Amino acid sequence: MDELRRAARIAADVTADHLAGVGDRPVWQPVPEPDHAWLTRQELPVAGRPLVDLVHDVRTRILPYPMGNGHPRFFGWVNSAPSPAGVLVAPLAAALNPSCAGGEHAGVLLEHTVLRWLAGLVGYPHRPGGGLLTSGASMATVVALAAARQRAADRVGVDVRADGLYGLAPLVMYVSAEGHSCLRKAAELLGLGNRQVRVVPVDDRFRMDVGALRGLVDRDARAGLRPFCVAATAGTVNTGAVDPLDAVADVAAEHRMWFHVDGAYGALGALAGGAAAGYAGLARADSLALDPHKWLGVPVDSGCVLWRDPALTRATFSLVPAYLRDERDGGLGWFSEYGPEQTRPFRALRTWATMSHLGRDGIVRLVGTTVRRAHTLAAMITAAADFELLAPAGASIVAFRYRPTGQDDHLDALNQRIPGAVQRRGRAFLTGTRLAGAEALRACLLNPATTDDDLALLLDEIRAAATGDTSPTPP
Repeated sequence: MDELRRAARIAADVTADHLAGVGDRPVWQPVPEPDHAWLTRQELPVAGRPLVDLVHDVRTRILPYPMGNGHPRFFGWVNSAPSPAGVLVAPLAAALNPSCAGGEHAGVLLEHTVLRWLAGLVGYPHRPGGGLLTSGASMATVVALAAARQRAADRVGVDVRADGLYGLAPLVMYVSAEGHSCLRKAAELLGLGNRQVRVVPVDDRFRMDVGALRGLVDRDARAGLRPFCVAATAGTVNTGAVDPLDAVADVAAEHRMWFHVDGAYGALGALAGGAAAGYAGLARADSLALDPHKWLGVPVDSGCVLWRDPALTRATFSLVPAYLRDERDGGLGWFSEYGPEQTRPFRALRTWATMSHLGRDGIVRLVGTTVRRAHTLAAMITAAADFELLAPAGASIVAFRYRPTGQDDHLDALNQRIPGAVQRRGRAFLTGTRLAGAEALRACLLNPATTDDDLALLLDEIRAAATGDTSPTPP
């Protein structure tokens, strides 16, 4: 224990120094060959190594090469900086090292509280047993759509757990053209087939077109197919758009379809000032995916799925060996009865610590600050002669492109190469996408430490990268 105590103290200092100095280092940098070789080709030691030596290796060989998402000038994907509270308690969760499949212990009991807190933040109705912490939205979506499939099969008298999809008319799911790829992946994993996934067009604000949705559902029903699920998005990853959830819920109710909302990134956007009306209908969802490791900054991994009917989800997954039966939970069953994981890590501690440290007011400030910063960037882009805003700033994402005078014939090629060039320069991190058939740039703002100066630097870095200057520059 003395060795662990000494190494842990050093590790705590290394962790604090790393977080304190993030903004002073490059956002991202390539890994030089010697360290690349060490990371990928080292041999397993024959003799064990001291813990202090391991901490030294982490400090010198691992921490210098981050993805970059802790930096205030990281604008890529939807990856947040880690919350200090989540970092603090991560070793304590590891020290307990429980499996949170079930049983009466702190890890399981705390997860029930965290789920109730998350549902309350976004105004989703919560019943005991009505949720599960997952590795992320991809697994949350599999859980939600498996329950949707179960309900569709039950309605026509098919035991999908015993017989699979045999005897069922093809089940059809509807997703927006801006919907996340995890929806299609879940359809494939669940045996529905991606041919049964209908892509619904979007309107001029990149939200699901409800009229087009109605047309697709009616056509499939007339063809003898079984429309069973519509998946809307509360905060798309390209533009932050929120689908017209209430109107989509109406279509789902009319056709007795499962209504799923992918709010993995954007559901918390409802907390921003004046935004709640745009999320009307979210509480009508049969299931909701929400990732604490996105906007809240809980260290990865911490996803969440919430659902309206705990009994249905339990019927979808429950398979309890005799040696795991436990009736001390008030009849809820184990968490492992509500999803595919049997051994489950103590995810709740990092989420609980992050939310407790911020408090509800702090979470509202975090969301509000980053949303306002996104609107500031959108205004800067609109005011600049060499940039073009491609969509209204949604949630905390800004979609745009670089459009210098005289280069209209090469805009796609230019904007496609800009993100990599910006990343290599090391002062900011930007990613690209395709939007309405064109190459686009996108900036996602999740770090409350980002300043207006950081936004101005981002635009300058894009200009420099566009000229062909890809040399690394000091932060």
